[in-house]
Amino acid sequence: MPCEARQTAIILFYCPFVMDPFTMEKKNTNDIFHIFQPDLLRIEQALKDRFACENPFINEVCSHIIFAGGKRIRPLLTVCAARLCGRSDDAAYELSVVPEYLHAASLLHDDVVDGGVLRRGKPAAHILWGVNAVVLVGDSLYARAIEIATRFRNIPIARIIAETVALMAEGEIIQLLSSQTRRLDEKTYLDIVHRKTGALISASCAIGAHLAEAGPRRVRALTEFGRLIGTAFQMVDDVLDYAAKTEKLGKAAGTDMAEGKTTLPLAIAMERAETRDRERLMEILSSGRMTNEDLSWTRRILDQTGAIEETRKRAKAYINEACAHLVDTFSPSETREGLVTLAHFILTRTK
Repeated sequence: MPCEARQTAIILFYCPFVMDPFTMEKKNTNDIFHIFQPDLLRIEQALKDRFACENPFINEVCSHIIFAGGKRIRPLLTVCAARLCGRSDDAAYELSVVPEYLHAASLLHDDVVDGGVLRRGKPAAHILWGVNAVVLVGDSLYARAIEIATRFRNIPIARIIAETVALMAEGEIIQLLSSQTRRLDEKTYLDIVHRKTGALISASCAIGAHLAEAGPRRVRALTEFGRLIGTAFQMVDDVLDYAAKTEKLGKAAGTDMAEGKTTLPLAIAMERAETRDRERLMEILSSGRMTNEDLSWTRRILDQTGAIEETRKRAKAYINEACAHLVDTFSPSETREGLVTLAHFILTRTK
């Protein structure tokens, strides 16, 4: 049996209700996360217990971004990775706040850099409190996350978090430069995704494994699992930016293109489109805005070139490869199958 078919067969055997990604409607978001409800409640409590500081203003801004919603995928991955490697005590939940704080800090900074006005359906923090204050609060969140990570006196965890913060900053810089030069090649895209999205999701898994003092093979499998689902996560985000409704997505559709960001559907469309369509795509990308007419036309071109379908196909391949790492490394368990389910949810999410 070919490798890809073997991976898919294994995944479906151990997770029989997972259907074809992007067509699966049997499970909605609440159904998927219901199986993680006890973990999510403990994660939420850990976030509330550890985010407060003496300055009420910092608390207010942090609360606005941390408790405005979100699926808690990153802390959940930390908890599940630790459990998969044999550790499920309070320490796993305490450590899980680190990637969520890093994620929240990055959102504060991203919205400033991109000029975003909506985040999770609410006004972006810099709209409410100003750019200077929000940048500094984001710095505070980064520092808090790093400080919490050092409490575990685990050198691999501290190193991974430090490296991840550096990669996230690099990713933001590369994205900024690519938006200025209108560079749309896939290599640049993957470089950005690895740093901005994949690195943190990969780190979320890796620190859980290190907390449980897992062996190198298990650490590698979970690190790769996180990297691959992180890449797929961003590809799905790219699709949703063109396909989802604003009220679902929590931000205006077409925002990425309006901000001049490199996305995979756009890069594929630029390769496949006719010359006049490529020129118009570049005009829209360079304009710094996205009208309803522009969005409708862009969606049509993405469909005609197969860019959306190709992006979905690649995301699905990443998810299948990620799940194969788990299946090949870990024995069947409720936690392993929960992670497989979570990986496939990433493909079918609508926001």
